[in-house]
Amino acid sequence: MKKIEAVIRVSKFEDVKQALYDVDIHWFSYWDITGLGRSTEEQIVRGQVFQSSYIQRRMVSVVVRDLNAEKTVKAIMSAAKTGEPGDGKIFVWDIENSYRIRNEEEGPEALYIKE
Repeated sequence: MKKIEAVIRVSKFEDVKQALYDVDIHWFSYWDITGLGRSTEEQIVRGQVFQSSYIQRRMVSVVVRDLNAEKTVKAIMSAAKTGEPGDGKIFVWDIENSYRIRNEEEGPEALYIKE
């Protein structure tokens, strides 16, 4: 199993969400984050334009079976890409085990509904 976390532009979240649905990834977590980077963003407050080094982003986190990892990364990458600096990052690492609390299923089977 793999855990995939992606830091993306807030404006690309709906595209990423749809891309995940399109590759049959229907469960993931996300939250708003603020980071510091080399680039700056313009923010408009009360009609005034300010340059800010604080960058608003969204973190998307999903755990998938190994066979779904590559298509998940590709879906996020294609949906989040604008070609401009600040598109974000994707991190992937191994997950040792998972458990479904309700029925105590363990391993990759705990990640999806059996058919």
